[in-house]
Amino acid sequence: MKNIECEIRSFITKEQFEKLFDFFNKNAESLGYDEQATYYLNGDADLRIQQNKDYSKIWMKKGKIHDEAREEIEIRFARDDFEKLEKLFLALGYEVEIKWFRERHSFKWSDINVCLDFTRGYGYIIELEKICREEEKGAAEIESQKKRESISYYLKLKMAELGVALTPREEFDSKYIYYKENWKKLI
Repeated sequence: MKNIECEIRSFITKEQFEKLFDFFNKNAESLGYDEQATYYLNGDADLRIQQNKDYSKIWMKKGKIHDEAREEIEIRFARDDFEKLEKLFLALGYEVEIKWFRERHSFKWSDINVCLDFTRGYGYIIELEKICREEEKGAAEIESQKKRESISYYLKLKMAELGVALTPREEFDSKYIYYKENWKKLI
């Protein structure tokens, strides 16, 4: 089985963030607050290391950044191992392309994972996510694609229910490129 993250996201204003934070505090289960430092590493794969309040991790997302459905592979480590992870990848010839510093409030809203984020130098974002577990290969691939599309459609309906317009992928891509080129000044 592989885990496919089905996710949609939108940029929101600080006012929308505060309104949504109040809504989820009243209508969802709080999963807590986190502070994250995430480093994107260069190379062909979307490879990252992260340190949060509880642990460090290496994770890779297959597909292209901002795709609505991507396979994730994650390995967790002790929180204090983050510096060792960075040293390991630097010794292997990787470079840190981008550093992100995020504050995240997480909620379980019905059957959806919701993240309200503020990322320094990047802005406020809401993410709605469901994990889709899929078979590795075979005839189930067509069924898996339908399942991903169905989940994506459902998440878009829930985003509309919240009154949040979906940010076009092109806007995310252009803002990501701008951040990638300017993150050192922005943070």
